[in-house]
Amino acid sequence: MFTKAFRVKSNTVMKGSDRRKLKADISAAFPSLSADDLNELVPNKEEVNVVKIYAHKGDAVILYVLHKNPVFFQLEKQLYPTVYTLWRYPDLLPAFTTWTPVVQKLIGGADLMLPGVVVSSAGLPDVKKGDCCAINVVSNRAPFAVGTAALSSSDMRSSGMKGKGVNVLHTYMDQLWAFGEKTAPPVTPLTDTSVQADGEMDGVESGEGGEEEVMQNEGVENEGQPGSETAAVESSCQSLLDLNLGEQEQEVETEEAKEEVQEEEKDSRSPQEQMDSLLFQCFLHALKSKVKKSELPLLTGTFLRKHMASCCPRGRHLDIKKSSYKKLSKFLQTMQKEHSLIRVKELSKGVDSIVEVDWKNPELRSFCVPDDWEPPEESVEEGENCEVSYQPPEITPLYGVTARLEPLFQEAQKKKGSVIQASEVRTIVTDYVKTNELVHETNKSYVKVNPVLCDCLLDKSEYQEIEVLKWDDLFSRTLNRMQACHQLQFPGKAPVVRKGQVESIDITVASRGSNKKVTIIKNLEGFGIDPAVVADTLQHRVQASSVLHDVPGAKDRQLVQIQGNQVQHVGRLLLEQYQIPRKYIQGLDKAPKAGKKK
Repeated sequence: MFTKAFRVKSNTVMKGSDRRKLKADISAAFPSLSADDLNELVPNKEEVNVVKIYAHKGDAVILYVLHKNPVFFQLEKQLYPTVYTLWRYPDLLPAFTTWTPVVQKLIGGADLMLPGVVVSSAGLPDVKKGDCCAINVVSNRAPFAVGTAALSSSDMRSSGMKGKGVNVLHTYMDQLWAFGEKTAPPVTPLTDTSVQADGEMDGVESGEGGEEEVMQNEGVENEGQPGSETAAVESSCQSLLDLNLGEQEQEVETEEAKEEVQEEEKDSRSPQEQMDSLLFQCFLHALKSKVKKSELPLLTGTFLRKHMASCCPRGRHLDIKKSSYKKLSKFLQTMQKEHSLIRVKELSKGVDSIVEVDWKNPELRSFCVPDDWEPPEESVEEGENCEVSYQPPEITPLYGVTARLEPLFQEAQKKKGSVIQASEVRTIVTDYVKTNELVHETNKSYVKVNPVLCDCLLDKSEYQEIEVLKWDDLFSRTLNRMQACHQLQFPGKAPVVRKGQVESIDITVASRGSNKKVTIIKNLEGFGIDPAVVADTLQHRVQASSVLHDVPGAKDRQLVQIQGNQVQHVGRLLLEQYQIPRKYIQGLDKAPKAGKKK
């Protein structure tokens, strides 16, 4: 599962109530752990992080991280210990033993086959199909892999030890192990020295017959020799540590060579001085090759976002706050006063613009575009892909039949809870009226109220007063007394029906501290929009910090908070790029008025 890199969705600190729940879940899943063990794994006063990730195949996994090491991971509501935890508690899970040459294949993504299992004198561990179990090697009981049993112990024996034994989920040296401190497994000898192979190693699906057979013979010979246990342990551990040495040797040499070159070329300036230099380079680059005279006056924010950012070398990022200027306005004032390159003017209150550029300035004329600079094609493609990849859902209002209206829809075979469209409601009601001859004899625009319509559509106070209803009134009363629902149809996916009205995207502006404002966006998930993508997009568009917060009381929901009143930019993003209908967006009227400071 973790043979390839995974994507981190969020990383948050666990709260006290969540710690107690996690302890209870761990205690239920692994009863052998004592109260002290639980307090060590999930301490009350130390930081425990909850990391939500997506594996390379799309599986949603939750990691619980302590002291930078993942201690448990949760997949489909099932908890599994990592190798870091199993090295501290090697007897936490029933363990299957295999030969050292098999380890490399399991690390590469293969499952453990039964011919590769080494059976001790005590027999196979007692497991049921789907039980969590560990895998260790001969002469070292420190587990190097975690998985689930493909068969029960009895089925394994009845199959003649053939077929798949363990579905491997996580191994030493995979990406989950690399997410921690990358420590090596400890050397812990097996308590049972009479380990014997119950089958030939050449039957293992993920091994090489010759190698495995030789290893099997060597293992049996070593066990018969006095004093060989310690040597076997050291050999086993050494083999485990050196598994990928041959494959990584060339990469290590390449990385060392790169590091030597980088150390030789390493800039002796401070990070702040380097950022100042990068800002000045991008500033000159933008003036010389991006800005045209016809664009003046040019908003300073647009100049930074559209022109300077596109001139930044690949692999680097402009960040005003990491420079000595701290603010764009101070940087531009320096360019105006000390270098006489531009003239900045406040054309409207709180909004600065570049109104003039000295194209004949010696610094500008002598500037040459760096040879290693390339147009930012990737960012353009990513923006296009984002627009193409997301398609807004088709929203259809629906109405559910309630218990009160069930007699009215009984003839149409619509029971309580049935969900139908408004047009179908009109058809069913019309057919009911005509079938029961309820159209008024003299005025066809009225419908006579019979006992069923009276009970379904009238209030108690209207029972004696209303004898007829207009067609429009009949339809509106029927729809108003039905359960409001809606259907979301995403392209290429099955339609999703939900109760209630469509929950609109909510945009609000709140005050923080001394006259500082933030823009908050909620309910993006209802339209299939990832809040993390919106936060990242807005951060780059408006050059302001953005963060994600969990919505209180709502599971798996997050809100986006971005610095400043950015309602106008948020509205443009949702309306133009995501193509969300305006009626499903609340708060667009909170955009700053012209002439007011944002």
